[in-house]
Amino acid sequence: MAPAAASGGSSLPSGFSVFTTFPDLLFILEFIFGGLVWILVASSLVPIPLVQGWVMFVSVFCFVATTALLVLYIIGAHGGESSWVTLDAAYQCVAALFYLSASVLEALATISMQDGFTYKHYHENIAAVVFSYVVTLLYVVHAVFSLIRWKSS
Repeated sequence: MAPAAASGGSSLPSGFSVFTTFPDLLFILEFIFGGLVWILVASSLVPIPLVQGWVMFVSVFCFVATTALLVLYIIGAHGGESSWVTLDAAYQCVAALFYLSASVLEALATISMQDGFTYKHYHENIAAVVFSYVVTLLYVVHAVFSLIRWKSS
């Protein structure tokens, strides 16, 4: 199993080869932009608290889960098992779906706050929406390539 992992085959990489294989390299970008979404939503003002709660849940959950998976892949906890490929594909699909729903709700809340809020709060929410859609795109791309890896394993 080690040669397949080293050559980027159908199994998951371990060690620092996580940083050199695609789609696992996307973990870093998901980590960075997901953290930005978390920070922007936490510091912004949203007129609908339930929306902000869902967006915060999604951003924190995906940030923590992505970090945990990245660390587990680096230390090689998967041991080349095919069930981890399934777990990876399932997580990426769920994260993409969660972030898509959070992005749409954040955009809707931002549109509704166009009047009556300060310039700063409105623009923080616009930045949160933009980064949320960037993270959604990253998770969708990661999910597609994880599903391709899952199908070939």
